[in-house]
Amino acid sequence: MAMNLHDFYYHLPQDLIAQDPLADRSASRLLLLDRKTGETRHSVFREIVDFLRPGDCLVLNDTKVIPARLIGSKIGTDAKIEVLLLKRREERVWETLVKPGRKARPGAKIRFGEGLLEGEVLDVVEDGNRLIRFSYDGIFEEILDRLGQMPLPPYITHQLADKNRYQTVYAKHDGSAAAPTAGLHFTQELLEEIREKGVRIAHVTLHVGLGTFRPVKVEHIEEHHMHSEYYRVEEEEARLVNETKAQGGRVIAVGTTSCRTLESAAGADGILRAGSGWTDIFIYPGYEFRVIDGLITNFHLPESTLLMLVSAFAGRESIMAAYEEAVRERYRFFSFGDAMLVV
Repeated sequence: MAMNLHDFYYHLPQDLIAQDPLADRSASRLLLLDRKTGETRHSVFREIVDFLRPGDCLVLNDTKVIPARLIGSKIGTDAKIEVLLLKRREERVWETLVKPGRKARPGAKIRFGEGLLEGEVLDVVEDGNRLIRFSYDGIFEEILDRLGQMPLPPYITHQLADKNRYQTVYAKHDGSAAAPTAGLHFTQELLEEIREKGVRIAHVTLHVGLGTFRPVKVEHIEEHHMHSEYYRVEEEEARLVNETKAQGGRVIAVGTTSCRTLESAAGADGILRAGSGWTDIFIYPGYEFRVIDGLITNFHLPESTLLMLVSAFAGRESIMAAYEEAVRERYRFFSFGDAMLVV
């Protein structure tokens, strides 16, 4: 059955968009949705351990957000230019989003941090993104840490006092332009409690690009094209997931990015395979899930591909009803908001 964009619309009052993370990561609210019955319950995130079973496996995305937002000036005119790093193409060449684009034609040079970092626009590629070659002395990541800002979503109206709050406590591999936000609710103490209950914890890596958040501009959603993102699944982590399935445990993805990684790396037989590559998987209602049995996720934007993914897993009617309930109950939405557990 063809699905239209408006099938995924819901009304969200602006004041429910969370602007700051809670002081205690695990104090967010948790809405539980039974995908078989559509029934909901309300809890607190730190109580999630009560809804997990010994023998289950939680799958976390251990990507690390880089401070990818750079503010510079065009050499020769001093015009202010904002550059967002999207994807590393070569050692010093990045695909970027540049604002304003008209000032960043091929050949344009941009200075950042009084010349600590300089960039030259090489080419304009898909979607108007720019390829920029950077020149610098020293280690790029260290310079980025000094000059860059966290690339917060546009609905967050101010910079964070502590940029580590837009990072999971288990973030390990540099490369994301956005945080896998379902994981922001976990503390090290909560993860330890989960382990002690006999729940396995596996890690995968998917570097989140902005393509995940691109608005869907086509009326028939199956015509939407996802940008590709880099993922990696190690041998040991694949074994953990496959053993869990074989022994009758549930595989619960923490976030849509972990879900997309698992579903991309599994064969039609449901066996997860170690490896790395690029995925542009687009999951919407009608998709047959191969690996996951549960999903921990935040509340997503209306008409977004992320809302389509959770609708594919739990059923569109159940999800839209749960979102309406969350609005009524004044849950906090989006990156720094509350969470759902769908099983």
